[in-house]
Amino acid sequence: MLGKLRRLNQGVSKIALEESERLPSEERRRFLRSGLFTAGGAMVGGALAGLAPKALASTQSPPEIPPWTRSLGPGVVTDPYGVPSPFEKDVIRRNVPWLTADKVSSISFSPLQHLKGIITPNGLFFERHHAGRPEIDPQQHRLMIHGLVDRPIILSMDDLQRFPSVSQINFIECPANGGMEWRGAQMNSLQFLHGMVSCAEWTGVRLSTLLQEVGIKPEGKWLLAEGADGAAMTRSIPMEKALDDVIVAYAQNGEALRREQGYPVRLVVPGWEGNTHVKWLRRLEVGDKPWMQREETSKYTDLMPDGTAHGFTWVMEAKSVITSPCPEMPLKNKGVCQIEGLAWSGRGKVKAVDVSVDGGQNWQQAQLREPVMAKSLTRFSLEWKWDGNPALLQSRVIDETGYVQPTLAQLKQARGTNSIYHKNAIQTWKVNGDGSVVNVQLS
Repeated sequence: MLGKLRRLNQGVSKIALEESERLPSEERRRFLRSGLFTAGGAMVGGALAGLAPKALASTQSPPEIPPWTRSLGPGVVTDPYGVPSPFEKDVIRRNVPWLTADKVSSISFSPLQHLKGIITPNGLFFERHHAGRPEIDPQQHRLMIHGLVDRPIILSMDDLQRFPSVSQINFIECPANGGMEWRGAQMNSLQFLHGMVSCAEWTGVRLSTLLQEVGIKPEGKWLLAEGADGAAMTRSIPMEKALDDVIVAYAQNGEALRREQGYPVRLVVPGWEGNTHVKWLRRLEVGDKPWMQREETSKYTDLMPDGTAHGFTWVMEAKSVITSPCPEMPLKNKGVCQIEGLAWSGRGKVKAVDVSVDGGQNWQQAQLREPVMAKSLTRFSLEWKWDGNPALLQSRVIDETGYVQPTLAQLKQARGTNSIYHKNAIQTWKVNGDGSVVNVQLS
């Protein structure tokens, strides 16, 4: 064993010396003085020099060879459809049992605290059902386009995929995301507070392409989209949006839609309320006005302070949230750490994100991580040195239209507290002295 360690030390020393030869002279001198390399084959850093072979084995770290390196692992196609490591078993969607009377009309929350980048894996994308999840045979499924059109058509999935395809990365957010918090802090969890938003690459056919195929009559100003679930979920969409950036999607992140995401085909309506992205799409009807006779299924409404209700508030306003630290991801040590989070806007691109560690008294501009795309999640970060004292962490986003994410007081002044939708107020996390993080509401 000692012979192996000597040979390893000599090999590491040789590599380190070769690397140092490539450095400029002053950098090389600093490198040699740093103690990371010593001549004569000494142990790197000297930190392991006094450890006995038995102690090295217990660490299962270099230079000892860990047990999983000493044997063969499972071969290819052990799992025909790949699955996460068993060590990631807690990274799953969750639901709040008391939120709805039955799971067939309920929602699951995406684990934002564990996600990296901006793309949500298909198995972690949040889900919302109004009558459970239908099992649909794609060979039997049809999409009908009719109403005020010149050439009504009925398309099979094979027919649909003969049209030119497009791919675009967009978020989908339920308008009730965070809606349990209008009157005070309730959920001490990032996942349950903000997990009704996810982002994916969607592939399908532009809706404008299909509408061009059928020919819209001049009086055709609205579109009714209907799903094939037990609720026959319907939403009214103005023709201007239908002809803009909406796609009829059959793939998500490079594979066929998941069942809970609308398999075999759904609408993707970028930047708008998640309920307009009708899943299991079976019918598109062109009309001259919104389907107000189906008021209960045509739209959600927002209750205002004066008792009136606003309808057709489709656009999801700019929003951001810090994902680390958060209640599920506390701080473990004092010192330098990265404050990270997500920002998005249904109006377009994220322009900037500011971060505060003192409850909004002072702000610093965070760094936006590429890519930054319209109507997509954007990741941001800021280096912060935590000194062990309590702190109040906030983030606020500004989108390319100049819209600034409001404080809770500003939002309540404009909207009251009667609604459960479109709560995009600044979120505050309180960091305690022990590193734990809790949800608080600051007005």
